[in-house]
Amino acid sequence: MEHSFSPTGLGSYSIGIEEELMIVADDGFDLVNAIETLLAAAPHHEIKPELMESVLEIATKPCRGVAEAGVELRALRLQVREIAAREGLRIGSAGTHPFAMWEHQRIVQRPRYRDLINALRFVARQELIFGLHVHVGIDDPEKAIHVANGMRVHVPILQALSANSPFWRGDASGLMSTRTPIFRAFPRVGIPPAYDDWAHYEAEIRFMVDSGVMEDYTYLWYDVRPHPRLGTVEIRACDAQTRVEHTLGLTALIQAMVKELAEHYDAGLPLTKYPWQMLDENKWLAARHGMDGELVDLPTNQRITAKALAARLLERLRPHAEDLGSAEALDGVQDLLDRGTGAHRQIVVYEVNRDLREVMREIVAATAP
Repeated sequence: MEHSFSPTGLGSYSIGIEEELMIVADDGFDLVNAIETLLAAAPHHEIKPELMESVLEIATKPCRGVAEAGVELRALRLQVREIAAREGLRIGSAGTHPFAMWEHQRIVQRPRYRDLINALRFVARQELIFGLHVHVGIDDPEKAIHVANGMRVHVPILQALSANSPFWRGDASGLMSTRTPIFRAFPRVGIPPAYDDWAHYEAEIRFMVDSGVMEDYTYLWYDVRPHPRLGTVEIRACDAQTRVEHTLGLTALIQAMVKELAEHYDAGLPLTKYPWQMLDENKWLAARHGMDGELVDLPTNQRITAKALAARLLERLRPHAEDLGSAEALDGVQDLLDRGTGAHRQIVVYEVNRDLREVMREIVAATAP
């Protein structure tokens, strides 16, 4: 398999950020099937389509660090806000729209998405969710496998920190990340398998492609995956974040995690092996309770509060962030610990008047202020 894992170019730990955003009405904040209008109005192709016409994607170019990515991401949010405003529309960012119905959303007229609907039917049609994807550059394919394997244990705490979808179809779901179980209906999602090495990964992908169940590795929608074409490890576990400083905080934390694991590989150290079912259980606990619950402190079987685990990780990884020049961005993670996740903030707004349109108003106002 061809790949772009290489020490040339931007080198290790380069950053790319992708955000899926809502297209909403200026009054009432309902979702609007308007992606084609916004694509036509975007002068520099800064907007990309997703599965549904009420969703748009923005993506930074590969950046040398989090600070550079932050400048570009803020500019992208501002640009799409202005493009939407010219069409009488707004944008919003959260893991789910609090009261939208998937039945009212049109599917984008692109071959990949038509084929996806044909293959998955209802499972794809009800996927009205919004995620944050972070790419981190890796300079070697074997190292990429090691990092992807090691990142699996971090997925639950990233899930808990990023939880931003407590409402679904006009009701409180009882979960802090409702996006997680909705996406779980897809095949090839969640905690990925561990691969022995690059050759094992190549063989697994080749077997699946040759069997006809998928066209290429991009149809693996796991929480963490190597992305050979881009030369990155991609972390896909997070809900979309309303505030850009939270996106950048999570990105800085992920970048530091990747650096720690890359250095672990360079030192020739083996990864601790975790039972897949416990990684998956922790992910469920994170989606259900967010930062308000407990996770299993692997490799032990002891419970620890998500806040305590996140604080411990933040302290351990801060020197890596300092080396990378991204320590300042970690203030976004500290803010999530101090003032609550996006899900918590949505619930606080909702409980005042039990009005989900007020929740959406708050989301829109904070997405691109």
